[in-house]
Amino acid sequence: MKNIALICGGKSPEHEISVRSAKNILSAIDRSQFRVTLIAIDRQGRWRLQEESQLGKFVAAEGPQLALLPGNETGQIIRLDNGQPIEQPAAIFLILHGPQGEDGTIQGLLRILDLPFVGPDVLGSSVAMDKDVAKRLLKEAGLNVARGIVVHAHERDTLDYEQLTKQFGSPVFVKPANMGSSVGVHKVKTAAQFDAAIKDAFQYDTKLLIEEMIHGRELECAVLGNELPKVTKAGEVVIVSEEEYSFDAKYENADAAQLMIPAEVSEAELERLRSVAIRAYQALNCEVLSRVDMFLTAEGKVYVNEINTLPGFTNISMYPALWKEAGIAYPVLITRLIELSISRHEARKQLKTSWRE
Repeated sequence: MKNIALICGGKSPEHEISVRSAKNILSAIDRSQFRVTLIAIDRQGRWRLQEESQLGKFVAAEGPQLALLPGNETGQIIRLDNGQPIEQPAAIFLILHGPQGEDGTIQGLLRILDLPFVGPDVLGSSVAMDKDVAKRLLKEAGLNVARGIVVHAHERDTLDYEQLTKQFGSPVFVKPANMGSSVGVHKVKTAAQFDAAIKDAFQYDTKLLIEEMIHGRELECAVLGNELPKVTKAGEVVIVSEEEYSFDAKYENADAAQLMIPAEVSEAELERLRSVAIRAYQALNCEVLSRVDMFLTAEGKVYVNEINTLPGFTNISMYPALWKEAGIAYPVLITRLIELSISRHEARKQLKTSWRE
């Protein structure tokens, strides 16, 4: 039986979603194969060893704090209360969302600790998290993305809503470059809304995207694998009661949107969506898992919206639901993610670390 360290919480606006995902994983993981050590990162960024029963809506400031010892082959994570290492994990199941969770920072830390982890590596995580950089790479790969501009905090006073709408039409979307779960995202139709959206979005990032609206269906495919990734059928997010699929609409209002799995698309459209999903996954150096979010226009054109490298595992999350529809049950999916992470780590261990040997 392998010990798996599940890391959740984090110093991010998406802290609560991470905790919800962690609870679902804890409920579904195959306990005949895995023991679980819960590492909960509180909102101040402190790592804590916790019991599963302690996990509430947020990570509480309780439980022994943990420290890290890079360079050790084992015992890389120790308790500060007694100086003893936690049980050596065979892999880390990352279920952090947003900054310091999906942006390559913790992935780099776990690489330094030499521990396998679920999710893309440092490069894939960092470029997929930054919507600006991701769009450049996607365009280089020949994929369609929305037109838009990038604005840094020091340039905010140069923005002119009327000029932007002449270029991109109305409405436009304002997005923090490095954020998920629709945090700080606004659909704006007036100058007043635009000013408020810019002010809010700059609370979450120093770089924003202002994009045209793509008129099309919002479709998503789940991708799983390393060198030879597999992709599901498409699922569709159908907005029911809110014009904008906001954070509250996603997670607080169960009636705001419906997930249609599988989406009603033609065979030709499905193959196009699946091909774009795989190409986007590979263009951004993704591994293990990702969810590729796309738009399908009435003319049949596919646009990549974004790639989520650590998608949610809440009760309403598309990623596990798509694989369930494909015949892979939740516990089996979790096991497969862990296996892919360990396999990648073992392959990397075969690489030389000295040219003299």
